[in-house]
Amino acid sequence: MSRPDIADLAVGDVIGTRTVTFDRAALVRYAGASGDLNPIHWNDKFAVDAGLPGVIAHGMLTMGTVVGLVSDWAGDPGAVVDYQTRFTKPVEVPNPGSASIDVTGTVGVIDTEAGTVRVDLAVTVDGAKVLGRTQVLVRL
Repeated sequence: MSRPDIADLAVGDVIGTRTVTFDRAALVRYAGASGDLNPIHWNDKFAVDAGLPGVIAHGMLTMGTVVGLVSDWAGDPGAVVDYQTRFTKPVEVPNPGSASIDVTGTVGVIDTEAGTVRVDLAVTVDGAKVLGRTQVLVRL
């Protein structure tokens, strides 16, 4: 994929949409790879006893997955120079089944002098925001 031309962008442009899906197997794989073995990510009873609605996806798994929309659009994951978000609601992952996370990226700010674009991500599950103020700064 080629890198977008900053001159062709306008604030409000949608850079893309994506749906990502997590099932329990994805949570187990991520737990092993990351070393985050907290039982809220795999044990229903533990998660409920901790006050959660059930097993939830790792926050870093969610955050790390949804930014792929921006790095793919930019044509280079190294173009992402800053990324921040707030976790607003956990992503519950049913068993059996999966959680579908909808992501939409919109150009929020363009700084032609610096050669950067801030992409704002809307990240929802069943219409409810799960990440808030999700902003990705990309150097084009």
